[in-house]
Amino acid sequence: MTTSIQISEELQKELIKMKFFDKETYEEVIWGLLEDSQELSEQTKMEIEQARAEIKAGKSSTLGEVKKELGL
Repeated sequence: MTTSIQISEELQKELIKMKFFDKETYEEVIWGLLEDSQELSEQTKMEIEQARAEIKAGKSSTLGEVKKELGL
């Protein structure tokens, strides 16, 4: 179902500033804002902690090392 909402000119100007590209819709901007405010899932939190542990253990590469490995 599609619906219309009324927003102030001030809010519209702010939403325009938040667009990543000109043809991005206000709906896409609003969904992005909602996504940013949502709680991380337990799976995501666990993966972040695992990644932090790997970095502490030295199981990571710098950008320079990866570029060299890939021949870039």
